[in-house]
Amino acid sequence: MDPVTTTETAAAATDAATTAAQEMSTLEFLAKFMDDGGIFMWIILAVWIFAIIIAFERFKTLVKYDTDAPSFMQQIRKFVLDNEVHHAINLCSQSPTLLARVLKDGLKRANQSRQQIQDVVEAAMIEANALAEKRIGYLALVANISTLMGLLGTIYGLIQSFAAVASADPSEKATLLAQGIAKAMNTTAFGLISAISLLVVHTYLSNRAVKIVTDIDEQAMRLIDVLGTKKNDEYNAEEVA
Repeated sequence: MDPVTTTETAAAATDAATTAAQEMSTLEFLAKFMDDGGIFMWIILAVWIFAIIIAFERFKTLVKYDTDAPSFMQQIRKFVLDNEVHHAINLCSQSPTLLARVLKDGLKRANQSRQQIQDVVEAAMIEANALAEKRIGYLALVANISTLMGLLGTIYGLIQSFAAVASADPSEKATLLAQGIAKAMNTTAFGLISAISLLVVHTYLSNRAVKIVTDIDEQAMRLIDVLGTKKNDEYNAEEVA
């Protein structure tokens, strides 16, 4: 066998072994970190995973609900002014966005009065706003729960530490107390990690939902104005005729 090849193979095997050792060391550290914190660490992990699942679902849903609102409304306006409301309705039916749902409800009442159109659109807006903001509040709730569970775990750990120190040998008290406090602080650290990450995600998703709601409010009012203006023009044309 070529010596160079043998050397490269040995080096690759060494790198693989080193990587495996590092991964094992990381896993062992995480396992020890979780075990040292006690039951509260697993509670925090459970609610954190629950919130991450909600955040992932909300992100996918908000991406689906969002759109380039001005561009979409421009297409709708063109169809309406060209007396092709049915094409505008078809365009809305093909879009999964919340804006399309609201505009579609308004377009279906295009032949009715301005007030009737506005009532239908406002009802659709309320429903759309609720869908955009759905379950996002849970993220802030879980963030608060994570923080409080972390503090509760720390207090529980300190109580156990002081109880153990009370009956320990005087020469070992300082060591036992330091170890107990270090373990108790794990829950606070993990709770803060969970809470901070969830608050960042909550802020991002909230801002995205607000953007969608704002777009809906703005473009829905424009639709009402376009349909109302068109009806007035048609009425004036009939009077002239």
